[in-house]
Amino acid sequence: MRPTAASPCITTPHIAACRTFYRKHFGARLVFDCGWFISLEFGDGISLQFMEPQGGQPACKTEGLTYNFRVPDVDEDFRHLVNTGLTPDIQPEDHPWGDRGFSVQDPNGITLYIYSDREPAPEFKSAFIGEIAA
Repeated sequence: MRPTAASPCITTPHIAACRTFYRKHFGARLVFDCGWFISLEFGDGISLQFMEPQGGQPACKTEGLTYNFRVPDVDEDFRHLVNTGLTPDIQPEDHPWGDRGFSVQDPNGITLYIYSDREPAPEFKSAFIGEIAA
């Protein structure tokens, strides 16, 4: 099997909050909304879906779940998100493995790690497979 696309779908009772949160803070485009299921696009093959529990299905347990969002300028996006009212869990910081990032929480308690690539420290360069994007 060779999938042509993949996207997470979180089962949650917080559909309205997710719709508002991702559109307001991340500029997501709502591409499908039947009330109990929404599909949000962020650009070029990047999407998230959220659906209310159906037929006794439990809501997703989001503890430990992290979505990573790579952006061109992490500091600019940090300022933007703070200006739209988000309080970060972690302030922007450089990491030796090759990124600079911070995190916030979505309405479900999912950690959103927003980062930009940086040159990795020498001890991490050998961990990369292929070309290093910096």
